[in-house]
Amino acid sequence: MKDQEQEIATTTMPALALRGMTIFPSMLMHFDVSRDISVKALDQSMTSGQPIFLDTQRDITVEAPKEKDLYRIGTICNVRQILRLPGNNIRVMVEGLSRGRLHRLTQLTPCLMAEVEEIVPEETGRKSARTEALIRQTYELFEHYVELAPKLTPDIFLNLISSEDPGYIADYIAQNIVMRAGDKQAVLEELRPVRRLERLCQQLRHEIEVLELELDMQNRVREGLNRNQRDYYLREQLKVIQQELGEGEENAESEIAEYRRTIQNTKLPEEVSKKLLKEVGRLEKQPFGSAEATVIRNYLDVCLELPWDKKTRERLDVAAARKILDADHFGLEKVKERILEFLAVKQLSPDLKGQVICLVGPPGVGKTSIAMSVARALHRKLARISLGGVHDEADIRGHRKTYIGAMPGRIIAGIRQAGSSNPLLLLDEIDKLGSDHRGDPSSALLEVLDGEQNSTFRDHFLELPFDLSDVLFITTANTTDTIPRPLLDRMEVIELSSYTDEEKLQIAKRHLLPKELRRHGLKKSQLKLTDGAIREIITGYTKESGVRVLERELAAVCRKAAMRVVSNSVKSVSITGDDLEDFLGVRRYHPERMPLTEQVGVVNGLAWTSVGGEILEVEVNVVPGSGKLELTGNLGDVMKESAHAAYSYIRSRADRLGIQPDFYQKKDIHVHFPEGAVPKDGPSAGIAITTAMVSALTGAPVRRELAMTGEVTLRGRVLPIGGLKEKTMAALRNGIKTVILPADNEKDLAEIDQTVRAALHFIPVEQVDTVLAHALGLELTLPETGGAEVPADRSAPGGGISIQQ
Repeated sequence: MKDQEQEIATTTMPALALRGMTIFPSMLMHFDVSRDISVKALDQSMTSGQPIFLDTQRDITVEAPKEKDLYRIGTICNVRQILRLPGNNIRVMVEGLSRGRLHRLTQLTPCLMAEVEEIVPEETGRKSARTEALIRQTYELFEHYVELAPKLTPDIFLNLISSEDPGYIADYIAQNIVMRAGDKQAVLEELRPVRRLERLCQQLRHEIEVLELELDMQNRVREGLNRNQRDYYLREQLKVIQQELGEGEENAESEIAEYRRTIQNTKLPEEVSKKLLKEVGRLEKQPFGSAEATVIRNYLDVCLELPWDKKTRERLDVAAARKILDADHFGLEKVKERILEFLAVKQLSPDLKGQVICLVGPPGVGKTSIAMSVARALHRKLARISLGGVHDEADIRGHRKTYIGAMPGRIIAGIRQAGSSNPLLLLDEIDKLGSDHRGDPSSALLEVLDGEQNSTFRDHFLELPFDLSDVLFITTANTTDTIPRPLLDRMEVIELSSYTDEEKLQIAKRHLLPKELRRHGLKKSQLKLTDGAIREIITGYTKESGVRVLERELAAVCRKAAMRVVSNSVKSVSITGDDLEDFLGVRRYHPERMPLTEQVGVVNGLAWTSVGGEILEVEVNVVPGSGKLELTGNLGDVMKESAHAAYSYIRSRADRLGIQPDFYQKKDIHVHFPEGAVPKDGPSAGIAITTAMVSALTGAPVRRELAMTGEVTLRGRVLPIGGLKEKTMAALRNGIKTVILPADNEKDLAEIDQTVRAALHFIPVEQVDTVLAHALGLELTLPETGGAEVPADRSAPGGGISIQQ
């Protein structure tokens, strides 16, 4: 017990953190030192006459190491010699004395000082037969290693065979062979000599295998070079003979030889190699400068530039990919999660083929940029192919090489541009494909995006199969409505919804504003934009789903600030929400103003547009007439049908609603949607139209802080709609307190922003009677399931109203 309670003897001495190297006891080593703390540690050791503790860093990139950055076991050394080099560098020679255990760092500046416990080596004792056998095996392995290693001389082996100490033998060999820093550290940390020698033998076997493979590859390359040199020599002789005989042209012959040499040196599929050699034979028979020869040359150049045998090594690290995606983009959790799932599956099943992802969302939400981040995360080459306005099948499959100006299609051109046979191909705006008398490009893409077929994709120009199965395709679109069904069926659709104002604020602060400051040469201290100012830009100067216009407005602010800094010699510009008119002019967009009193025949509907959600006001007037129903506001067919369905429902329920049964004969009803220049369509304004008509016919005012969305049927059922996230955000922005929505959309509340869920009161309904009871206060017999507020924890799709901007 007394021995256990004795305190461990430690010594405080200077410490030097090594990067990428390890020093062993009883060894002489010299290395260069440039860091200030390392130079001062050496000066401290030389001045005080103390030994110095050399410890390896865990991460070589750390400039100012702390205790957590160092291994526990290092080497106590004497400084034998210091040589000052130009540029504040020092070359130092040290002699390892013994292993030491780092207890703690007592000082970080101006140099590292450490409390170190000297580790006394174990006594080897009597050498057993097993130890003797292990030492002999080590000698044999090391002798073999010295024969293979190009930079080691046989003398280094002779210096070793005189020792019979297994610990020293292990240290000597580990110090003099090429090993990873972590493996050397593992040898240093093994305190038992025999175990240390066993570990070293394992490392020696591994290094010998690697060196033998390197030597084998070098020999193969040398043999190939010798064979090529022989062929070249014979061809040169043949060329001289042909010149003496007056046959052939020198330029043509060298060109033919160069083509053949390139084909033979490139790892091409057998079918491709035969085809290209056949084309070279045809070229050889053509007169130099003929049109046919030009076509063949162009064909051979394109084929040989393709990366038939070149692939980038894919990075399948999920954690690293998550870090890159999070650094490049704020939000977009669904997209990031799907990409990481793809990586995880790829890591478990490397042969997985046929992954096609389609990112669908409004403009400016980051579809293209997220694809670029995915390429960076996967360490794949990226080629972007814009399909907007493409209407010729030849743009995808290419033209026959016999045509004048023939070229490969965009897919093969993208592969050629990427320089890799496993790139990430970004097919941008796939929903903008067209078709005409020259063919349908979407049909040509069916083979490209089909993992079962694209391993033998044939471009019309190449007339050769090219394997696209290793290509990762990511497509982008604003809507799936215009994508042909067979093509859409081959893709996994991931929807990117509009950003909330809070998400736009974070994106502006983290990505857009720093980017614009760099572009305009401004420092962070020269332009200070408050959160309130950014929010004012978002609500007052932009009206979009994404952040493209927001980025342009921030660029305008940076330009104005740069002008003030240069012209007025101002050191910094601070901008609040009240100052924005001086930088961006008069506010462009104003929120809808809530009426001061409740109105008859006016209902707040909710619309989903390409730039996000909006309040869509429905106005109904009832006047004496002959029973006509008039619809205005630039409405589509579906919206007109919703109005007629609402009209029929009211006629069937006139008695219970307190409306004269013959109103459809004596009253004219005019339904109007303001902003008549903007086209509108979709079924989700059904309950809003019904409520506005009933309000106008009964004279009951509509609650002013209430908005609603939902499709209505002739029987008064309320059907689900789409775009709930965007619609609820619009309701919150415009001061709405209560939102009536279809009961089937109740599960979609789980997908909306938490701020919106907390601020709004949601009423899920199944029948129009429930809507009228809540909106107009009419005393009707309510269904048992209608009108109750239920927690939102599910999600569902549905149709919706859309406004075309």
